[in-house]
Amino acid sequence: MTPIPWISFTTDYGLDDGFVAACHGVLARLAPAARVIDVTHLVPPGDVRRGAAVLAQTVPSLPVGIHLAVVDPGVGTARRGIALAAGNGMLVGPDNGLLLDAAAALGGVRAAVRLTNPDWLGPRVSATFHGRDVFAPVAARLALGAPLADAGPAVEPDTLVRLPAPLVRPEADGFTAEVLTVDQFGNVQLAAPAALLRPLPAAVRVGDRAAVRGRTFGDVPPGGLVVHVDSAGLIAIAVNGGRAADLLAVRPGDRLRVTAA
Repeated sequence: MTPIPWISFTTDYGLDDGFVAACHGVLARLAPAARVIDVTHLVPPGDVRRGAAVLAQTVPSLPVGIHLAVVDPGVGTARRGIALAAGNGMLVGPDNGLLLDAAAALGGVRAAVRLTNPDWLGPRVSATFHGRDVFAPVAARLALGAPLADAGPAVEPDTLVRLPAPLVRPEADGFTAEVLTVDQFGNVQLAAPAALLRPLPAAVRVGDRAAVRGRTFGDVPPGGLVVHVDSAGLIAIAVNGGRAADLLAVRPGDRLRVTAA
């Protein structure tokens, strides 16, 4: 068995309780040589789409490893716990759509298993803390080099739960797209590829607000609205020195129309 030295860890657990530390403890006890990269534990509670977006946009920058992710409002229900082998890493978490965009970013799902082997789980599996009792123990064993197939029976990739595709609609004078995420700076990331921005002129409108098609925040004066391609290669809207989400009064799932001015 060849150990895998890196584990990334993404959750909505927050930092006010001991949940993250408990999972770190399981990883440290079972795979003490593995190094853990905390991606974030501040995904909004139960926001699977936000967790999926953060994970998918982060894993290409991480070393090859095991990506442990837990945003799991269905914990304890019939939803499956799964582990996936992708082209350039493995992922562990709930089968609720959280992992698939990240798996695609790593080259696509090559194999999937359901986490049912009791020898791979914690000594007592609670109904409400599968991060500690199911997913962290599995991630640790994979980091030790244990075969994915030993975690449980194979799952057909086509049966994995997928999140609904966000709206992206090209139009004659621009496009309409769903807000995918809002980061801590209030920048609004749309589920729209960069190609939709290229045909538009320098002067654009976001809804009924004037904006500039730019490259970075400083392309507009303080307080100005800029539409640009962000570090994930998606179209985003920002305010220089302000919060675009507040100015536009939008949140994830809302739709915005961007047009030529």
